[in-house]
Amino acid sequence: VSKAYPIKGGVKTVLDGLSMTIPRNRSLALLGRNGAGKSTLLSMIAGSIKPDRGRILRHCRVSFPLGFAGSFHRDMTGAQNLRFVARIYGVDAEMLTDYVSDFAELGAYLEQPVRVYSSGMKARLAFGVSMGIAFDTYLVDELTAVGDKNFRLKSRQVFERKLTHSNVVMVSHSIGQLRDYCNCGMVLENGRVEVYDDLEEAIARHEENMRMSREEDGGPRGRRRRREAAKVKARMKRRRGARRGMI
Repeated sequence: VSKAYPIKGGVKTVLDGLSMTIPRNRSLALLGRNGAGKSTLLSMIAGSIKPDRGRILRHCRVSFPLGFAGSFHRDMTGAQNLRFVARIYGVDAEMLTDYVSDFAELGAYLEQPVRVYSSGMKARLAFGVSMGIAFDTYLVDELTAVGDKNFRLKSRQVFERKLTHSNVVMVSHSIGQLRDYCNCGMVLENGRVEVYDDLEEAIARHEENMRMSREEDGGPRGRRRRREAAKVKARMKRRRGARRGMI
């Protein structure tokens, strides 16, 4: 599987000829530097982003990224969105609506258009949908706390109960969180993937990559990149000023 994006002055390679199998009985931590393509890879596993080459085969029910609210139609009510999602995943719409209504604690807002929801309300709705459908593998891109202390505790307890029968592929900047939920790891670096059966080995490799990145940023190459970026920024500022008649 390969995936790349055009960027100014070249191409950003996210995956370069990846071939692997994610085991059903393991929970996987996905590690990588900022911009390595972790969220893109997670979306490819979910099926929301297609690879440029190759295929991703799923032999189990895989979730959308946990708590993702971007797919809700803003002009539909929360309840209408729930019924739509239920049809997509082939689950009972009434049961899903009842579950999310009780879990998300949105009250009368469930019958209001999603466009009037706060970001926290949308996150509650999305997390409730994720928990209301039984998946074999849950995809998590930065597990964030939503709501008050009691709601956060309830969400954590429900999620951990789900994982007694399911697995997770998780992206997180919190190493402690990865240790809590995962037992193996995958490190994404420059379009290549290294898979580790031992999570601690994956963490050690990721930390080594981060250390090398900091050294590069502090060395001649990093200083040159920063100087070039400053020159580009200065040119853009002069052009904006010229258009405004300032220079």
